[in-house]
Amino acid sequence: MDSVKPRRRHALAVPLGLALTASLAVLPGASTALAQDARPAADGEKLSYVVNTATDSATVDRVEREVEDAGGTVVTSWEEIGVVIAHSTDPGFGDTMRAVDGVDSAGATRTAPLSAAATTDVGKPQYVKDPERLAAELAKDEQRLSPGARKKAAPDEPLESLQWNIPAIKADRAHAIDDGRRGVTVAVVDTGVDDTHPDLRRNFAPTQSANCVGGEPDTSWGAWRPYAEGGHYHGTHVAGIIAAPRNDVGIAGVAPGVKVSSIKVAEQGSSLFYTEAVVCAFMFAAEQGIEVTNNSYYTDPWLYNCPDHEDQAAILEAVGRAAEYAEDEGVLNVASAGNSAQDLAADELVDATSPDDSTPVERTIDPSECLDLPAQLPGVVTVSATGDQSLKSYYSNYGDGVVDVAAPGGDRYQVPEGDGKNGRVLSTMPDGDYAFLQGTSMAAPHVAGVAALVKSEHRRATPQEIQWRLKARADNPGCPEGPYDPDGDGEVNAECTGNAKINSFYGYGIVDALDAVRK
Repeated sequence: MDSVKPRRRHALAVPLGLALTASLAVLPGASTALAQDARPAADGEKLSYVVNTATDSATVDRVEREVEDAGGTVVTSWEEIGVVIAHSTDPGFGDTMRAVDGVDSAGATRTAPLSAAATTDVGKPQYVKDPERLAAELAKDEQRLSPGARKKAAPDEPLESLQWNIPAIKADRAHAIDDGRRGVTVAVVDTGVDDTHPDLRRNFAPTQSANCVGGEPDTSWGAWRPYAEGGHYHGTHVAGIIAAPRNDVGIAGVAPGVKVSSIKVAEQGSSLFYTEAVVCAFMFAAEQGIEVTNNSYYTDPWLYNCPDHEDQAAILEAVGRAAEYAEDEGVLNVASAGNSAQDLAADELVDATSPDDSTPVERTIDPSECLDLPAQLPGVVTVSATGDQSLKSYYSNYGDGVVDVAAPGGDRYQVPEGDGKNGRVLSTMPDGDYAFLQGTSMAAPHVAGVAALVKSEHRRATPQEIQWRLKARADNPGCPEGPYDPDGDGEVNAECTGNAKINSFYGYGIVDALDAVRK
């Protein structure tokens, strides 16, 4: 886009995004953050840092020189938001940069690589065995119905009868009005997308795709795909929910006529989503004129980022600046609320999982101050998950004033009738496969897909106007009349607060694709 300033990029002679063992400590009685005097690395251990500055070129240039003078290496600079990505092996690098005139905040983005915990799906995928044979069997069953019973607003895809989630938000009926336009692109900020899948390749946008791991976009051919070794299926599943086309193959997406792109932000092997990659993703989306981003993850290594912790404060600022910049450039950002079954509007929460790239330390945090990124950022559409019975999914986070809307994410306790009898969400998987998954990871792309339909039908709509339409046209089931006990064990799992219009479980309600696209 012409309005985006050119970036200065700096090539590295070493692998990006490396981090080694760290030691952490807890201040006695600390309620929100890990100890400030704990250092994430020892001498000789390379970490990635964000350094947040003023946005004028003179300040950014001077801070870059300060990075080099301090023995660090500049990876890239996003001058338009005043964020410099740097590497250093000096454990005091953060302190050094925070003392530099013009630096607002600076901090390490990682401690040490470990196993992934950032994507927001729950459990292992349940693969569809022999999809072509299953599709043939479903077609035979369909032929037994009377012509009146077979009549649909949009033609069925071979596996669409297994997709309880599509009619749950009236997406199939919305397709009769608008199934999405190819001038609208949804970027899947995730683990990569297998664009060779027969149910994705027609709608894939390679020129709007990149690998942002390390903090700088790599647009070489195929860089956006899951890693051949140590890759992950997550992004491919999300992409199918959004934009699998109506092509007589497999399933139908919520917006089968729009394009979908891939911005890969997951580290190889661990699939962790670090700050520098997330910042790059929002900036790349803005630069490429993408209309919607889907963010089914949280930014590692902290489940919640607290402003009174120097590293986490820098992460909060960097990701917040990037998301806000993308929105100002016309991008609507959609994010999953998370799968901890926590009330994000509670007075306090226990986080026992952070940091997830080294040794977690239990801490108590205030979720109004310590934020799940990007879900709790201003302007981001935060999505909770529901099941087939339009009830909040048992795993989904919630929160009065935090959740904006809800969408199908699946729930093993809410099993639909019909062909599938599987409460999870069916979508595409790498290598031409299909599988059922559940999680707020699956809920967010439903909302991203509806947003793309709205943008297709209302081309001049701003991100704020699209968000308003998603909320105003949503269907709110209201708080459950009885105790919320999804697994039936007699124990109340969560308390819904609010009213029939706005509440903690569903925000403004479950998105309604049909009403959203109507005039």
